[in-house]
Amino acid sequence: MTPTHPRPTRRAVLGGTALAALAVTVGAGPASATPKATWPTEFPLPNGWLPEGIAIGSKPYAYLGSRANGAIYRTDLRTGEGKVLFAGGTGLISVGLKIDHDGLLYVAGNTGVARVHDSRTGELLATHQLTEVTGHFINDVTLLGDRAWFTDSRDAALYGVPRGGRSGDVRALPLTGDWTQLPGVNNANGIVGTPDGRGLIVVKSTPGELYNVNVKTGVATKITLVGQADVVNGDGLWRIGRTLYVVQNRLNLISVWDLDAKATTATLRKTITDPRFDVPTTAARFGDRLYLVNARFTTTPTPETTYNAVAVSF
Repeated sequence: MTPTHPRPTRRAVLGGTALAALAVTVGAGPASATPKATWPTEFPLPNGWLPEGIAIGSKPYAYLGSRANGAIYRTDLRTGEGKVLFAGGTGLISVGLKIDHDGLLYVAGNTGVARVHDSRTGELLATHQLTEVTGHFINDVTLLGDRAWFTDSRDAALYGVPRGGRSGDVRALPLTGDWTQLPGVNNANGIVGTPDGRGLIVVKSTPGELYNVNVKTGVATKITLVGQADVVNGDGLWRIGRTLYVVQNRLNLISVWDLDAKATTATLRKTITDPRFDVPTTAARFGDRLYLVNARFTTTPTPETTYNAVAVSF
């Protein structure tokens, strides 16, 4: 399975060694930048947007995808003002998103594809066909080493895409070990790297479990939860060091977990709730805030339905 490239990226491709060095810090976010108190903690999206994913890099901009047509919206966190960066198109979907240190935006395309965009211009740089089979749900993405890793909520597999807009085969990684795929529901959803940068943590939305996945073998080991029975409706994940944030969408909360050194046990530290949560799906960090997008799954969508993103301190 070889990715197609509308045009070559003009950005320099990071070497494998440099990417490996970034593996442990990806997901930690720009800790040195702190939003000022005057920065808004809530900002609107276009009506009818149907959001689900959010990504923030080292600069104060949030990128939010649309399930309606695959469009991408960029908001300035300092002002709350934004614009459509990529207009999308027929048959396109944008779900999970992540941005790398080179300014490339990786997008889970739901229908079996992954895309790479220039985060400054919105230009589509590459499209990777992850699977040719219908019925798949490419849901979320994280960056680890020299690949972007995508979850498939309807199949027991992860997909690794070469980073930097490079040509190269997509790697399909079947999930084995403790993993049992449940029919007819969303399984694998949010994904982040382990604290040691050697593996992946994946949340299974139903029945609400966390797994530590070996990226070499695909063996998934169920993480023991202490303090709470499950993470049902687990959606987006965010990790800062050994602290794991799990967005539990329809419960309108974030559960915060302390991981042990090998990410085999997670102990509940606290939960974060906010009256502005309206089925938040994914989170991204800037400074001492987590920004979450409200997908509003319990609201019947229309072209005039309003959507927004909100920020909470952690």
